[in-house]
Amino acid sequence: MAVGSVTAFWAVSFLLVLVPGADWAYAIAAGLRDRTVLPAVGGLLAGYVALTAVVAAGVATLVARSPLVLTSLTVVGAGYLVWLGIATLARPATPTAGADDSAGSWVRRAAKGAGISGLNPKALLLFLALLPQFIAPGATWPVAAQITLLGLVHTANCAAVYTGVGTAARLVLRARPAAARAATRLSGAAMVAIGGLLLAEQLLG
Repeated sequence: MAVGSVTAFWAVSFLLVLVPGADWAYAIAAGLRDRTVLPAVGGLLAGYVALTAVVAAGVATLVARSPLVLTSLTVVGAGYLVWLGIATLARPATPTAGADDSAGSWVRRAAKGAGISGLNPKALLLFLALLPQFIAPGATWPVAAQITLLGLVHTANCAAVYTGVGTAARLVLRARPAAARAATRLSGAAMVAIGGLLLAEQLLG
């Protein structure tokens, strides 16, 4: 696969990752609530790795062609975002609050992150619309291998940005409990808003 194509995709992917969305909201909330953002960010990355595998397997194309399946995926993903946002609003945390570092707690945080990214239908459509533009069908690399490489490049961009976002939120707001609670509520509200918009698209579209 041409290095130029990979570099061009990396640049486009990085710019897209810099646009705030549900992933940002969860990374910020994790930075304020947890002792480390690694479980939350790891979960987000796991979701994107799963999407990469789905696209590489060609399953995503079938999903995109089925309005019912795609609608169901959108409703499930939107509902999950709304539920998680409401939970965040109900329990705003500060960086100084005690955090549970047990293995179970890490798994729960990672599972939430995987749900946010893996159930995000917008991310699935992004993979379907963006990745094919950088694929060379006649290249020596199989198409599935090219998709896998580009998906991992996107995941690496997510790792860098979301870790930085979560860590920065924690460091900047460590000594500002009131601002930290406000930021947590804003993150929760963003999740509810994004999920609500997705649901509205399905109900009114």
